[in-house]
Amino acid sequence: MKILFISDVYFPRINGVSTSIETFRKELRALGHTVHVIAPDYLTPSSDESDILRVPSKRVPLDPEDRFMSFKWVMQHLDKLRSEQYDIIHVQTPFVAHYLGLKLSRLLSIPCVETYHTFFEEYLYHYIPLVPKKLMRMVAKRFSRHQGNSLHGMVVPSHPMLDILKNYGITTRAEVIPTGIEPESFVAGDRAAFRSRYHIAQNRPVLLFVGRVAHEKNIGFLLKVLTQVRKEIPDVLFVIAGEGPARESLELEVKQLKLDDNVMFIGYLDRHTELNSCYCAADIFVFSSRTETQGLVLLEAMAQGVPVVSTAELGTRDVLMEGQGVWIAKEDLNDFTQKVVKMLGDSDARLTLSQTGRVYAQGWSASKQAERMIEFYRAVLAASEQGAAALKLSSQTAN
Repeated sequence: MKILFISDVYFPRINGVSTSIETFRKELRALGHTVHVIAPDYLTPSSDESDILRVPSKRVPLDPEDRFMSFKWVMQHLDKLRSEQYDIIHVQTPFVAHYLGLKLSRLLSIPCVETYHTFFEEYLYHYIPLVPKKLMRMVAKRFSRHQGNSLHGMVVPSHPMLDILKNYGITTRAEVIPTGIEPESFVAGDRAAFRSRYHIAQNRPVLLFVGRVAHEKNIGFLLKVLTQVRKEIPDVLFVIAGEGPARESLELEVKQLKLDDNVMFIGYLDRHTELNSCYCAADIFVFSSRTETQGLVLLEAMAQGVPVVSTAELGTRDVLMEGQGVWIAKEDLNDFTQKVVKMLGDSDARLTLSQTGRVYAQGWSASKQAERMIEFYRAVLAASEQGAAALKLSSQTAN
């Protein structure tokens, strides 16, 4: 099968969507399929630029990490895209990529599916704060419903997210297919070396967050938890690995809470060289995002044997199972704090969770999810062919 991915983000821009695209791209290729990617040009190449069409792009206001691709430029390369004879288009983001995917779907006469990576109902109001939250949620619902019903199929990373989309009124064929994790996530990192590199004492208790440093990740709640944990464990360190639009405000909050000696921002890490070591340098991985459609970092932490304390909201409800590498906490300051303090003080509990987490994470294989994706593509293609045949028959009957 020949597949065209279209996305408004991809490496070297680091986030969960980029990771998902790279993972499926790699696994689908391993199954013998061809995958091409249309993505913005960041003027810096990724580690693998093969079969990628980089599109001239402009910076996005209020979010300088991202880009607006040139729709017109892609249309100027239509003949080349037509000559590739793709079987299906898979859109990964709902901005220029969505409308580009629909346009190419019509012009190339092939189906278009899209992955719903971002829960916009709990996302947009963080970036347009002057508009009332209720109004932004209504806009987000209508936006998602309109886009979803314009597609031939939707891929959704979790069942709770699928239920929400159905409640929006989306009737398009949909399948729950999480990204999964690759074998390299299980390659043991070097805890001691990472701590030495970042001047963290080997015996210092460390909490870790990995991900985009964005408002919707609810990292501010984790800082409040940290203030309470510090009362019991004064030398606790909270490491935040990632970048994003909320970093500046979080750094200010750290100063206001007088947490300067207990928080370390270390920016993005290369997932192929440093990320595993970062995970295993932690004693606990902490997470409280309300908007995850999956929460891949939770599984990556478990794959490294790192115990997790996390809320279970939206997509993370599909990922997390109490006792299987995680203690699930409420988004309640006392409950979350108590679980973190108790886990830091109980080495036997951490060891048990480390062992169960590794085993649990192995059940989320990326290769299995890629096989499921191909089956979904085939079902969409079959339905599209049946629809085209029925339309042709109806037209002939009418004539």
